[in-house]
Amino acid sequence: MKTTKAAKPTPVKPVAKKAAKKAAQKATAASGKATGVAKKATATIKKAAAASKKAAPAKTAASKKAAPVKTAAKKAAPAKTAAKKAAPAQAAPKKAVVESHAALVRRARRINRELAEVYPYAHPELDFENPFQLVIATVLSAQTTDLRVNQTTPGLFAKYPTPEDLAAANPEEVEEILRPTGFFRAKTKSVIGLSKALAEDFGGEVPGRLEDLVKLPGVGRKTAFVVLGNAFGRPGITVDTHFGRLVRRWQWTDETDPDKVEAAVGALFPKSEWTMLSHHVIFHGRRICHARKPACGACPIAPLCPAYGEGETDPEKARKLLKYEKGGFPGQRLNPPQSYLDAGGIPAPPLGAG
Repeated sequence: MKTTKAAKPTPVKPVAKKAAKKAAQKATAASGKATGVAKKATATIKKAAAASKKAAPAKTAASKKAAPVKTAAKKAAPAKTAAKKAAPAQAAPKKAVVESHAALVRRARRINRELAEVYPYAHPELDFENPFQLVIATVLSAQTTDLRVNQTTPGLFAKYPTPEDLAAANPEEVEEILRPTGFFRAKTKSVIGLSKALAEDFGGEVPGRLEDLVKLPGVGRKTAFVVLGNAFGRPGITVDTHFGRLVRRWQWTDETDPDKVEAAVGALFPKSEWTMLSHHVIFHGRRICHARKPACGACPIAPLCPAYGEGETDPEKARKLLKYEKGGFPGQRLNPPQSYLDAGGIPAPPLGAG
């Protein structure tokens, strides 16, 4: 029996290799295409990034250029805030007005006329019976009140009625009398020296000339004008703390030196009005236009005052700030003029009373 040989399989290896090769080529081609597309995409992204980077500086520059505007606005903010804070001061239009000299003279004289109606009884608030008593009392009034001087001088003049008496006085005894006025040692030296000068150089009489008065110990221009105006009837402006404060508030002058204040204010008024002008202003400063808290709401010259509003403007509260006869209290003098008493003024009590 013949054995039949199995047929050999047809070789397929070359065909598979070719097919595989073609497939690989196609895959490579496809991969190359994909890589190309990816490269193009990457290039596009890079171009976009580069464009974005180029655009960024322009944007930054624009932003920086715009920043100063914002910064300027911020800088302007404090000014705006300051303007808001300054608003109350600008509420008084009188301060913003530039006043001519003629307008200043008119306003100053009107203030004096109105004060003369408010204080028709204005007078020197130191008690005195003759020029000697007035010059001594004025020297003693430094750094204290007229009231304290008025309560002290009766005892002094009772013991030493003339310049000769006071010139020969025992300094220790005088110091004890003057102790309530403060700075009593310096004041004792002044009044004894002043009295000696009167006794030796002026025959025991107070001179009636400015140039002579200012040579006396303890006597300056202010004291001299008090004596000249009230003991001799010769016009003079008394620049004390009240007078200086008020004329600056009223913008009559911005000077602080008493001699310059005297000259500036004197130029606004006839010489004949100087003495009573001083009394009107000082009375107003003591009664209404106080240093720390002016009673603006009770002030009769408020419409003429550039400083209105510095003090209490409520009328009821302002009335409680009034002093002396305006507030219903005693005045400074133990022996005031009859006109003051007729106007409702109350005499001050003597030293140690009540």
